[in-house]
Amino acid sequence: MRPVAEALAGRIASLDAARLPVEVRETCERLLVDVIGLCVVARGTDYVRASLSAWSRDPGNATAIGHPGSIGPAAAAFVNGTAAHGEDFDDTFEGGPVHAGAVIVPAVLAAAEQERRNGGSALVGIAVGVETICRLSLIVPKAVHKAGFHPTAVFGAVAAAAGAGAALGLEARQLADALGIAKRMHPGWAAQSGLRAALLGRAGFRGPGTVLEGLHGLFAGFARTREGNYAALLDGFGERWLMTALAFKPYPCGTMIQPYVDCARRLGKRVDPRDVTELVASVAEGTVHRLWEPLAEKQRPPNGYAAKFSAPWCIAASLVHGSLGLDAFTDAAVADPAVRALAAKVRYQGDPANPYPFEYTGQLQARLAGGAALEERQPHLRGGTRQPLSRGDLEEKLRSNAHAGGWSDDRIAAALALARTIWDGAVDLTVLRG
Repeated sequence: MRPVAEALAGRIASLDAARLPVEVRETCERLLVDVIGLCVVARGTDYVRASLSAWSRDPGNATAIGHPGSIGPAAAAFVNGTAAHGEDFDDTFEGGPVHAGAVIVPAVLAAAEQERRNGGSALVGIAVGVETICRLSLIVPKAVHKAGFHPTAVFGAVAAAAGAGAALGLEARQLADALGIAKRMHPGWAAQSGLRAALLGRAGFRGPGTVLEGLHGLFAGFARTREGNYAALLDGFGERWLMTALAFKPYPCGTMIQPYVDCARRLGKRVDPRDVTELVASVAEGTVHRLWEPLAEKQRPPNGYAAKFSAPWCIAASLVHGSLGLDAFTDAAVADPAVRALAAKVRYQGDPANPYPFEYTGQLQARLAGGAALEERQPHLRGGTRQPLSRGDLEEKLRSNAHAGGWSDDRIAAALALARTIWDGAVDLTVLRG
């Protein structure tokens, strides 16, 4: 039986930018718009500054978005991947869940800019990489998370190798080797590891053919099983594009919390927070360990970053303030006594009928002094396929993030112009520097 990686590599090698569906091109462009804004808003954070400093001696022609000068491609992939995911404001594939853009876009752009590839190469690379990470997440759904690993990092390195390899024009054998090399090396690490694996594959370094399904392969190591639906990866690859179903976040917090934020914001227009005696969320069992427990700790997150993954705190902040932006996740904001008081009243109950991870939904009930109860439901993830953000919404998200990151209107306009034309000429990200 032909190894899965070899079969995948053959499908990738046969793709042509000119034959990609319009909706695939549009999704790649939307990802680019989102990633640019996310890199700029995070450029002054301690983690991005540390990443850039650690990689500053890596020379090359690639761009760390929002920073002056040029750096090496692996450095750019790492810095941009780290920045794009750092505020947890990036896209999600609901079936995984995985974050595709923060891994694939930095890896492919770094490879294409360093080697002066054309925009069509970058387009194919992003499409291939994103499609690969989405499909890998469906082979054994939820198993990698249950085993204690982050699927974005685990699948991201392999998918980044596929994307960078496609952008660089690797042959099928070289692509298969790159997939094997990339087995084990969060988004920033995955982006640069995948890029390096593609370069090694091109250079003739051989990788194990059964890297995915083998006895010591990716799924045996990170999902604790070799059994899986590998047809989810291969069937229709390059013909039926799952990546067009990516969800783009309206709020900078954990994806599974977002429908509850919408519910809380609507409840906030109907009730006075001081009248609430209890807020009860109906949730999927698979989200409890990350977003709800230990409940007492989730109700009082110690800092702004921890608050992003606290469903009680995000629900309370959204109801009290009517919004949930980046300013809600400072350490000072987390100490807000009104939000803390309400977060202490938030609890959850399990809902066996919740369709997670294939759909993200929200159901939130406010119980009031006097015995009345009000409820809100969010049937779909806003920003996903059922309720997508428009191109205008994403461009406004970029503007908001870039303004917060210190860019002028002229800089933002130039970045948006690049996003509209990048596939049509040589990949040059100079306007994103500084």
